[in-house]
Amino acid sequence: MTTGSYQQFCPVAMAAEILCTRWTIVVLREMFAGSTRFNELRRGVPRMSPALLSQRLKELETAGIVARAASNADAAVSEYRLTESGRELGPLVEAFGIWGQRRIESKLSLQHLDVDLLMWDMRRNLNTTPMPPRRSVVEIVYPDLPPTQRRWWLIVDPGTGVDLCKIDPGFDVDLYVSTDLRTMTAIWLGLDSVRAAVANRRMVLTGSPKLASSMQTWLGLSPFAKERKLAS
Repeated sequence: MTTGSYQQFCPVAMAAEILCTRWTIVVLREMFAGSTRFNELRRGVPRMSPALLSQRLKELETAGIVARAASNADAAVSEYRLTESGRELGPLVEAFGIWGQRRIESKLSLQHLDVDLLMWDMRRNLNTTPMPPRRSVVEIVYPDLPPTQRRWWLIVDPGTGVDLCKIDPGFDVDLYVSTDLRTMTAIWLGLDSVRAAVANRRMVLTGSPKLASSMQTWLGLSPFAKERKLAS
């Protein structure tokens, strides 16, 4: 699978040859999060080139970890799904995340900010339970970012689920959220809270009082946010 080899019979070494190539574990993380199509995977690994993503998927296919097949919804579109062998890696990928959340210093975690990845993760982890039984639109503005990355819209519809837009969808906005990317990332990682950010004016909420007061509940947090930080 790789040009080099540990040349050891040890199962750890043999598994590492497959799983420890650059981006492989992150691609698997995306698949366990539910991404199956190439473009969905790209949104979860925005800094990975399409050519390298394609290469890694082919390598995972060769290793029997991923299977590619035509989509049931559109035969012209391929989907990548974990095989039984791939699904066995779930606890390993989860352990990576738990260890990283517990042991990597907060200041290091917050050095690598990425608004595209953050908003994609927020969209798929958003908790619709406390949202009103009608379409709700939340506009999030990051004044510190360039114009092309500054404005995002989360659209929550009971019938179609959650959608994410970078272009104004034209709907009335129920809640405006203005904050900086570092603050929102820290909240998503469980290192900060909406209440604290609002209290010291790092976040401003304008609009529906109900959506504003329940934001911490409906906001899509990292699956590892509940893990207690052991590193400072």
